[in-house]
Amino acid sequence: MALTEKKLMERDAKRNIGEELLQSIRDVKAGRRGATRTIELTEAAEARNKTGLSQAKFAELLGVSIRTLQEWEQGRRTPSGAARSLLHIAASRPDVFRDVLTQ
Repeated sequence: MALTEKKLMERDAKRNIGEELLQSIRDVKAGRRGATRTIELTEAAEARNKTGLSQAKFAELLGVSIRTLQEWEQGRRTPSGAARSLLHIAASRPDVFRDVLTQ
């Protein structure tokens, strides 16, 4: 059941946000933390990260849309063929990608 705006306002009126924040800080200092997750970078995200390029610039160099690059980076799609080769080059020689962009 979704909360209505009125119910949200009523709930929030009863909260002491300042005290909740202080308690969160106390918990962290005491070593009490919530669950942590490790997220593995996809090959596309790692390659782009090494080049230091924005998604727009990196996608342009690869000849794909930003949306396609985002799909690769989020692991929803897998690059194939030439794109996979270009990603490998970008990951192992990010300087080459930056050089191509400046030419």
